[in-house]
Amino acid sequence: MQCVRRQPARTKSQESLYRAQTKTTAKHNMKLIGLEGDKDLQFLMNGGDLLKVRSGSWKQARFYKLQEDCKTMWQESKKAFKSKQTFSVEDIDEVRTGRQTEALRKYTEDSVEGRAFSILFKGRQKGLDLIANSEEDAKKWVGGLEKVISNIKNLTPQEKTEHWIYSCMRKADKNFDNKISQNELKSFLQDINIEVAEDYAEMLFQKCDKSKSGVLEGKEIEHFYEILTEREEIDVIYAEYAKTGGLMSVADLQNFLLNEQKENASQNDALQLIEKYELDENAKAKQQMTKDGFLMYLNQPEGLIFNLAHKSVYQDMNQPLNHYFISSSHNTYLLEDQLKGPSSIEAYIKALLKGCRCVELDCWDGSDGEPVIYHGYTLTSKVLFKDVIKAIKEYAFKTSEYPVILSVENHCSVEQQKTMAEHLISILGSALVTKPLGDQMPTCLPSPEELKGRFIVKGKRLDKLENIFSEESKTAEEESVTEEEDDEGDEEDQEKKSSKSKSLKVAKELSDIVIYCKSVHFHGFEDSRDNQSFYEMASFKEGKAVTLAEESANDYIHHNTDKLSRIYPAGLRTDSSNYNPVPLWNAGCQIVALNFQTPCPEMDLNQGLFLQNGRSGYNLKPAFLRDRDTKFDPITLPEGPWLRRKTLHVMVISAQQLPKVSTRKSSIVDPIVKVQIYGVPADMTEVETQYTENNGFNPMWNENFKFDVRVPDLALVRFLIEDYDSSSSNEFIGQYTLPFNSLKNGYHHVPLLTQNGDHLSFAGLFVHIMVVDAE
Repeated sequence: MQCVRRQPARTKSQESLYRAQTKTTAKHNMKLIGLEGDKDLQFLMNGGDLLKVRSGSWKQARFYKLQEDCKTMWQESKKAFKSKQTFSVEDIDEVRTGRQTEALRKYTEDSVEGRAFSILFKGRQKGLDLIANSEEDAKKWVGGLEKVISNIKNLTPQEKTEHWIYSCMRKADKNFDNKISQNELKSFLQDINIEVAEDYAEMLFQKCDKSKSGVLEGKEIEHFYEILTEREEIDVIYAEYAKTGGLMSVADLQNFLLNEQKENASQNDALQLIEKYELDENAKAKQQMTKDGFLMYLNQPEGLIFNLAHKSVYQDMNQPLNHYFISSSHNTYLLEDQLKGPSSIEAYIKALLKGCRCVELDCWDGSDGEPVIYHGYTLTSKVLFKDVIKAIKEYAFKTSEYPVILSVENHCSVEQQKTMAEHLISILGSALVTKPLGDQMPTCLPSPEELKGRFIVKGKRLDKLENIFSEESKTAEEESVTEEEDDEGDEEDQEKKSSKSKSLKVAKELSDIVIYCKSVHFHGFEDSRDNQSFYEMASFKEGKAVTLAEESANDYIHHNTDKLSRIYPAGLRTDSSNYNPVPLWNAGCQIVALNFQTPCPEMDLNQGLFLQNGRSGYNLKPAFLRDRDTKFDPITLPEGPWLRRKTLHVMVISAQQLPKVSTRKSSIVDPIVKVQIYGVPADMTEVETQYTENNGFNPMWNENFKFDVRVPDLALVRFLIEDYDSSSSNEFIGQYTLPFNSLKNGYHHVPLLTQNGDHLSFAGLFVHIMVVDAE
């Protein structure tokens, strides 16, 4: 949230003008987001009191109101000295009805269920737990917010630009007269992240001031907006193909799609784009596309860099689980660091909504016989095991319908292990896999398709899976046996233990629901080949895994062709930092677990890899990582089918509406673009543009780069924009990562993401891509 600075008092005439302008602005924005006259929106804009809950003793009334820009929420305290804060509707991740957060369940009574709701934010920003005056009011708050969030999200890029610029212009109009003076114009340009020379600002102002009145108003402001949002690079491209009276006909657009975008497009495909994105009804009736319609198309999914066919599940999902890369989280319960940060069910929810398919449960004995989850031997807070399982059940399949693996790190007594098993069975019900699929012993792992909507427990099992189909299962020990503990735990835990082999008793009830992911020790590749069953899997510490991937890559790949491997971060990463997952993916490791709560380049790569295949969290490994006889080695790169050499040409053309990295009004970014290739060592490279000085609104580069990519099936492309600083490290502005094979040829916009992986609403990069077979 942002604190609001106290503004100087307005005169009566200014107050009157301010109210009139506010009303006009609100009406304009309500219309723009498609909610003009909506009762729930009007309720939000009128505002009202809500009870804010932080703890059992801290419950305070706050006044909340949606401001006239229809995207900023205002919060004001009731104290004598009123503190005022704002937050953007675009920062809201979810509006959750009822007592569905830990704080509301813990600090409020059942009786407020219908009046309670929570606002959850993106990233690490703390959420708001609120109670309305009535159930009817709660429905209005929730319904209104959901409508605003949805409608703003669905605005076209041009509408978002108009909304943003209109709001900045209102802000620049200091005396509320609906006119822009030359000084206000300069203030406005700073707000939108562009600094221009005094003479250029004056020239721009004079060009628009047709009335020579010394201020801009009405049509003059519209003219200024047109100049400001002009895209010279789009004009050039459009002019080259608009051969029908200055407009694009169906044939003209088809030529563009064939020649520039390298699409196998028919005239009907071109006509559908015109019907879908042309804004001018007269042009549409003539089956023509204007420049505005062309820009609209380039800003839509068809015009973005990511292959639209890869947005849905397009890969074969009927192969064994070990043939897939699986999006995986480490110590999923943590929101921050590994030593004293909070544990929360929200961390599980966030990970699952990001498509994570393997979550970790670090289980310890709790009070009142109820097991808890936290990072053992640390000051991290605790959450109840049963509450975590309930949250996982509710959110597991909202993003992906494919199976979720529950990686259980078990430190509990036998009795509380039984309780864990009871909760898993009672809460997850038939969705929990408690026996092998089919009526006979399988010979390989089931497929993601077969396990849709199911949960798999990874942990210790007392006997062989084969015993389920034999008489031995009836005589297996009922209570527990002593098992040497898997080396899966965190290194710091291991260091605190004595050098003696630690044993762990495993309850039969918990053991019996470990079916396809039995945790075992890794004693070398030869031992695994001879003794490890397909349903048995080892966990590898980061350092050990990287060594194997570097020194015994082909052996590791063979191991991973029929067995699952899980990798987890080093125990020294107490700040929840991450390791580079790419070398482990290159070695065929499926479950490469990362700290999802930490914004970092490693998480960008993870998000980029799993952007494809419908964000299902399962990506089919390339054929050469599934072949038991493969000779592939990412280090030595012997000749083979994996060497599909490609040449990638990238032209970095321009960017639009980049955010500021400093809150200071006078601070304007100097953007620089880096293009990075991740993959096998021979493909790893990075290039960068020159920096553009003092322009985050519409910087231009027009710089060309060429990359040779040897193993495209394992390559990721990352576009990174930073604020250049000659005296210190550059600051992050935005990035976008995608698989090399998901790139589209031609002119495309690249959406930009924040460090938390959320979309920057207005910002984008414009590039030209060409992938060809290497000579």
